[in-house]
Amino acid sequence: MKKNKDKECKCNKDSKCNEECKCGDNCKCKKEAEDKYLRLQAEFINFRNRTSIEVSNLLKYEGETFIKELLTTVDNFERAITMDDNNDLSDEVSKFLSGFKMIYGNLKSLLDSYEIKEIDALGKEFSPTYMDAVLTEHDENKPANVVVEVLTKGYMYKDKVIRPAMVKVNN
Repeated sequence: MKKNKDKECKCNKDSKCNEECKCGDNCKCKKEAEDKYLRLQAEFINFRNRTSIEVSNLLKYEGETFIKELLTTVDNFERAITMDDNNDLSDEVSKFLSGFKMIYGNLKSLLDSYEIKEIDALGKEFSPTYMDAVLTEHDENKPANVVVEVLTKGYMYKDKVIRPAMVKVNN
C-alpha cells in the first residue's frame, strides 16, 4: 500500500480548500494556500521595512523646507555685510552693519548646530552632485573643470544636498 505522499492530488478547481482533503501532503490546494500565505507574509515584512525607512528619513530631514527658506535670509545677510568691506566703523552705516555681522555670526552657529554645512566649491573640481554650473569661462592659467567663482552658496543638511552651489566653471 502506498503512503499519502505518493498519491497524486485529486482536488479539482471546483473543490473548496476548506473541505477535508484526502490527498495528504501532495494537495495542490494546500500548497497554493501555503504559497499565498508565505508571499503575503513577505510582502507585509517588505512593506513594514519600507515604511520604517521612509518614516526614519522623514524624521531625519525634518525641517528641510524651513531651512531652505532660511538660507535666503542668510544670503541677504552676507550681501549686507559685504557692503562694509573697508571695516571703517566711524560712520552710522558701518555701526549698523557691525550689528548685522553679530546676528549673522549667531545665525551661522545655529546652522552649524543643526548640521547645516556650506558646500566648499571655490577652487575645487566641479561636481554635479554638489554644484550647478551656470556659467563657464576660459582661463588658461587655471586648470579645466575647476570652479572659478561661486555665484550662490550651496548647503548640505546632514548628508543631503538641500541647495547645490551655483558656480562658474573654467573650461
